[in-house]
Amino acid sequence: MTQRIAILGAGVMGETLLAAILRSGRPAADVVISEKRAERAAELHETHGVEVMGNAEATATADVVLLVVKPQDVPSLLVEIASSVRPGTTVVSLAAGTTIAAMRSALPDGVAVVRAMPNTPVLIGEGMFGISPGPGVSDEQLSSVVELLGSGGKVVVVDESKQDGVTAVSGSGPAYVFYLAEAMIAGGIEAGLDEATARTLTAQTLVGASALLAGSDDTAEDLRRRVTSPNGTTAAAIATFDDLGVRQALVAGVLACAARSAELAGPA
Repeated sequence: MTQRIAILGAGVMGETLLAAILRSGRPAADVVISEKRAERAAELHETHGVEVMGNAEATATADVVLLVVKPQDVPSLLVEIASSVRPGTTVVSLAAGTTIAAMRSALPDGVAVVRAMPNTPVLIGEGMFGISPGPGVSDEQLSSVVELLGSGGKVVVVDESKQDGVTAVSGSGPAYVFYLAEAMIAGGIEAGLDEATARTLTAQTLVGASALLAGSDDTAEDLRRRVTSPNGTTAAAIATFDDLGVRQALVAGVLACAARSAELAGPA
């Protein structure tokens, strides 16, 4: 069955999702995106061949509506589209801290709502989405959302109570990896490498290690132990990390992120 998809928000993430959905084989005629600025609207139409219109107009014809705006803009956007969204439509928020309850209270009865947390590797088709369906979302509607977002990476379905953990691990996770990369590059430079070489070595090491983890049934701990020979070079590094409390600091940081996510979402 043909579905009409509306993407509300033509920023980096909105256009990225648009491009991913089109690459998956969905016809441009089935997708619309919203944008108020005429110059930007013309650019989107020329680049992707899709219709560009206002939020309410795009919503009125859609079967699935993706809210891809800043978290602070979601409440006013929900008010703007409430009178246009049709019963049976699925509305998906990709904005941090937007709860299922907030969406349901702002939208008419009969509208299915889904909360989603993406991360920035969606930009290269390697994103991670954690999604939570609201009450009454059918299996068909959920499968449709999984398929749509899966065009930009991988998708896991979790209960909404786990969304703060999703935010803490994958939503903010790319920043932790970049933080680690900064340290590895800095260490490489201090060890005598030039910056370009240190960056290349670091980037490819992270790519390779991530691929090993993603493609293996072994735990991260098992994989680490496999390359840590007793009294070897890697063991010296790990012992230093342990002495400095690196593991504890990283766990504490993830938990702090989860706590902040819960705080931004407001009372349960």
